[in-house]
Amino acid sequence: MTHSTFLRDDAKLSVFDSGIGLPVVFQHGLGGDNGQVAENFPDGPAYRRLTVECRAQGQSRAGTMRPFSIAMFAADILAICDAHGIDRFVMGGISMGAAIALHIAHHHRGRVAGLVLARPAWLFDAAPDNMRPYALVAEHLRRQPPEEAKAAFAASPPAMDLAIRAPDNLASLLKFFDRQEPAVTADLLDGIALDGPGVTEAEARALDVPTLVIGHGVDSVHPLAYAQRLAETIPGARLTEIAPKAIDKPRHIQEFRSELDSFLRTLDPSRETNP
Repeated sequence: MTHSTFLRDDAKLSVFDSGIGLPVVFQHGLGGDNGQVAENFPDGPAYRRLTVECRAQGQSRAGTMRPFSIAMFAADILAICDAHGIDRFVMGGISMGAAIALHIAHHHRGRVAGLVLARPAWLFDAAPDNMRPYALVAEHLRRQPPEEAKAAFAASPPAMDLAIRAPDNLASLLKFFDRQEPAVTADLLDGIALDGPGVTEAEARALDVPTLVIGHGVDSVHPLAYAQRLAETIPGARLTEIAPKAIDKPRHIQEFRSELDSFLRTLDPSRETNP
């Protein structure tokens, strides 16, 4: 795996590229990084994994362009694919990464050989209710210093509800208060929480690409019902339900990797004939 940077307008983007194998562009969730992808992606040289740490996330700088959006991140990824000589690829991602993947699959369908939507947090509309806690974190960061904002958010009814129903989601949200540059973090959370993949249900029904959808329970931000709905909407999509991350993370990772590897094998004839 090589690490490089790519300058796009005034944002220096962090790029990871394994360099060989079936090209798979795989993206992290909101506030995530390459480490999140590496944890869930199958090991070995069979796939050329390219991951772009999106603006203001991982080691990538924010730049001055606003608002942050799914379309902005998708355009960055495509520019980097062009620079790396990757014309056609499997496109996938986790949560926000899944929204980016769906955006690219529709708006640049000639480039996408396969689609993976893991733990989707959006269907087709912008600003879904399940993303409201991220916008609430942004509101607190804008009103108070980070430490006070964290305490106020943790005491709010939405956070207390998550503590009972989806503690893993709450833990992820609380980490945003510990990040550097709280104003940039607020811009990031607002921009993405209020956005969407830019794909209508009718457009999703018109997709013609092999698709895997991964979902699980015990997750308010990534409802299993969203994964089920997307799998029902995209023609021929396969839905797999894996162990909830909040209950058994090692099993969750093992099943995620196994299901992803099994799907990618179907898109790589060389591995089908020489397993």
